[in-house]
Amino acid sequence: MSLTANWSYPTAIRFGAGRIAELGAACIEAGITNPLLVTDRGLAALPVAQTALDQMDAAGLGRAIFSEVDPNPTDVNMEAGIKAYREGGHDGVIAFGGGSGLDLGKMVAFMAGQTRPVWDFEDVGDWWTRANADAIAPIVAVPTTAGTGSEVGRASVITNSADHVKKVIFHPKVLPTIVIMDPELTVGMPAPITAGTGMDALAHCLEAYCSPFFHPMSQGIALEGMRLCKEYLPRAFADGTDIEARGQMMAAAAMGAVAFQKGLGGIHAISHPVGALYNTHHGTTNAVVMPMVLSMNRPAVEERLSRAADYLGLKGGFEGFHAYVLELRETLGIPANLTALGVSDPDLDTLVRMALADPTAGGNPVPMTKENTRALIQACL
Repeated sequence: MSLTANWSYPTAIRFGAGRIAELGAACIEAGITNPLLVTDRGLAALPVAQTALDQMDAAGLGRAIFSEVDPNPTDVNMEAGIKAYREGGHDGVIAFGGGSGLDLGKMVAFMAGQTRPVWDFEDVGDWWTRANADAIAPIVAVPTTAGTGSEVGRASVITNSADHVKKVIFHPKVLPTIVIMDPELTVGMPAPITAGTGMDALAHCLEAYCSPFFHPMSQGIALEGMRLCKEYLPRAFADGTDIEARGQMMAAAAMGAVAFQKGLGGIHAISHPVGALYNTHHGTTNAVVMPMVLSMNRPAVEERLSRAADYLGLKGGFEGFHAYVLELRETLGIPANLTALGVSDPDLDTLVRMALADPTAGGNPVPMTKENTRALIQACL
């Protein structure tokens, strides 16, 4: 089976090895003649970013790059990116990289033409309608990891530098116009990043699948996404040059992001504040807290996860699924708890407050309260 395809769900996707060569054509198709490539500091120095700049250059699109992006991108990063965008007279963004580069690139394209502060567009009710939709620049997204799925998302997660709270900023037109998914771009990912980003994809699929809301389409996508993670994440971790495994994990990441419009839950409600306060890697944090959240949610998800276990070829129903998660974490070298991840002497009161305020908390199958959320965080330490 050839892992090359053009998809139109949920946006135009060019999937396959070597398709970064189409970057220039994709920009022109999206109406971009002077793009700003937005990525993170670490990636900017690597050959993969130079490949993208070379493709831009060859298409006569210049080689402008902005890379002042933190692992958990902030409003300060965004303002610097907007400044670079305006000063360069750019007319679109290439959002390039993992979740941080993709999220910030999307926000630069969104906010460069707005007059209101970014927090006015938080994913609350119809706040997105406050934006000037005509001023949103086109985006071409190029993921270089297989985790967040931000390349097919209509939102970005931005940390408020004043209070260290992660906010989800939403607008339908933040969905990239064209996505290039080239698994060859992920070959250089170090094994720990392969593990963390892959577990992020699994967390998206798992939480969407367990979310109590009615959305059968997302339910089906989430289930198949979990299967792809089970089959291909260990392979990609063991051999970073396994292009089939890399490609299947890119698909799983995009599927997770499509599926989680059904909802997320306690895994993300805990990992968002932990990441914001202690600067931990988002996907790895998800992986650390995953089995503890599963245990808390067992009364509400036992039957559903038993069905998932059957589909995934796991014996033992819920217990078998839980044991699989623990075994997978061990295979991937994921720390056993938040303490081992580097979260020492945490402020429990603040973490509980931030977790309950996080928009993902409302999708947890068991309603999150001060009492059970505090117990959950303590179980994660």
